[in-house]
Amino acid sequence: MNTPTNYKMIGLMSGTSGDGLDIAYCEFHYDGNWTFDIPAYQTAPFPEKMAKKLRKSHKLNGYKLSLLDIEFGRWMGMQVRQFINKHQLTVDAVSSHGHTVFHQPQEKISLQIGNGWALHQASGLPVINDFRMLDVQLGGQGAPLVPIGDRLLFGEYDYCINLGGIANISMESAGQRIAFDICPFNLLLNYFAEYEGLAYDKNGELAKKGRVLPGVLKNLNKLSYYDIEGHKSLGREDLVGFFEILEGGETYKAENILHTLVVHYTEQIKRAMKPIPSKKAKVLITGGGAFNTFFMETLEEALGEDFQIMPSGETIINFKEALIFAFLGVLKLRDEVNCLSSVTGAKQDNCGGVLYGQIKS
Repeated sequence: MNTPTNYKMIGLMSGTSGDGLDIAYCEFHYDGNWTFDIPAYQTAPFPEKMAKKLRKSHKLNGYKLSLLDIEFGRWMGMQVRQFINKHQLTVDAVSSHGHTVFHQPQEKISLQIGNGWALHQASGLPVINDFRMLDVQLGGQGAPLVPIGDRLLFGEYDYCINLGGIANISMESAGQRIAFDICPFNLLLNYFAEYEGLAYDKNGELAKKGRVLPGVLKNLNKLSYYDIEGHKSLGREDLVGFFEILEGGETYKAENILHTLVVHYTEQIKRAMKPIPSKKAKVLITGGGAFNTFFMETLEEALGEDFQIMPSGETIINFKEALIFAFLGVLKLRDEVNCLSSVTGAKQDNCGGVLYGQIKS
């Protein structure tokens, strides 16, 4: 049987920021190299009650978490069905990241909810999800998963940085793709913006008014996570040390915490990047943090002449992760590697994901 060269997929991304579900209809073509298009996309905001449950999902008991798993899967399936009807689309399959509840690869667990069977039945389409667990069982971090897409879809960039709930980076090094979570990002920025009654710090305006807290900055930079070499990833559970520094002892103004976090993130991102001899390194920055004007200006100044932040457009900034999860689903359907051991530290490259339903031939 010939392997198809064209795929019509929907990618779903529910990130750690918890602001909504990114839905991207993606068309992929393979002729020795991969090309893509994103003809339709949207972000579906979570219903208020569901958003609250998702934010507290790591505190739920087993029964309530199981109910939320089904509820969230069904809701995502309904959003997909409405999206397809609105745009009159023909789709091969849905590929879903799910909502991360626990990420503790050292304990061989990484749990994303959004039940595949419920999503399959509500959408009426084959569904692929649970992309992390195989890699975790093979001794890997199960994250980041996006780098295979960075390599095959965005290979013209030297560095790919995503600024979502967590900031991560992907790059080629000695013929291998390497990637890791650098530091938290919107998880903390949004949390402290809420001190001022804001869902987030628009354009970094609040942070810009603040000043650096030198002692806090020093202690953040000394956190043990930054001493880990090689394969590493962050989960919500790993933020305890950050909160102890930012909320322990003194009471700081939100604007000063936010300003200090911007400086801290800038330092850690710059530390993760190395100049490339005889050329200016091309940098792609995506995710919600790319709209934080104050942070982007601070980072661009810190990186200097050795790096060039490339324009990418709002569609790629907002939907690159949903696009790449759609692509991970394509690789799963082709039974090709979609998770790199050079990124995660697993004992071997692997093809993660579980298929619910049957693909039409």
